[in-house]
Amino acid sequence: MAQPAFDRRRINGPEESFPPSFEADDLSRNVPFLRTRGPKEVRPIFLRPGLILQANGSAYIETEQAKIACAVYGPRQSKNTAYSEKGRLNVEVKFTPFSSDRRRAPMRDAEDRSIATAVQQALLSSVRLELFPKSTIDIFVVVIEADGIEACIASISIAASTALANAGIEMLGLVVACTACVIEDNVWVDPTQDEASQAQGVMVFSCMPALGKVTSLWESGRMKPSELLSCIEICEERCSDIHSVVAQALLSAVQPHL
Repeated sequence: MAQPAFDRRRINGPEESFPPSFEADDLSRNVPFLRTRGPKEVRPIFLRPGLILQANGSAYIETEQAKIACAVYGPRQSKNTAYSEKGRLNVEVKFTPFSSDRRRAPMRDAEDRSIATAVQQALLSSVRLELFPKSTIDIFVVVIEADGIEACIASISIAASTALANAGIEMLGLVVACTACVIEDNVWVDPTQDEASQAQGVMVFSCMPALGKVTSLWESGRMKPSELLSCIEICEERCSDIHSVVAQALLSAVQPHL
């Protein structure tokens, strides 16, 4: 009796198949934004220092869709490097493969390095590196869920500064950051990824509110000078509120041990 033509070494597909259906990305661009908060309000912040026990200092921050974990190791002696009177601050950022709509490769890319550089510039002037000669302070960041590049830079800066304070590293002040964008001549604070994609320009403002010092200013897109000054003024006000959240989170982490 003849055997039917069936290949047991392969998994045969169904007799009937249907083409996959994808959501049209262009449809969301024509839908007006349904922002539940005011244009000058930031998203609620959940911040918890000391989450990673194996690190010298750590922090976990969550702002709705954005979820980031940060760990600080050091200061530790630099090996195979020339003597330096000031210590070094290294920042490494990694995204989980499922952190965004587009699946990310496990290896680092140019976007990871640009975010790490922006965060390093925001924190560099706050850490007293002159107290740690020939030493290195390493900051490792894992982005569990992202909501835009600008929001990541701001959230990572806040988490990294909190982790540095949790590690007991001497700093001039806590660094906090806030984002703002311009949409149809209006300033929106703390935009989401969809809002930032429709903006004429987006800005990330980092500062030390306790000292009234600006540590970094990162801007992309097109902004008029008047719009840029308006964004800076509003972000400076919001940074004062975020600074209170960070200080309260650090205080709450220390009180159980007192």
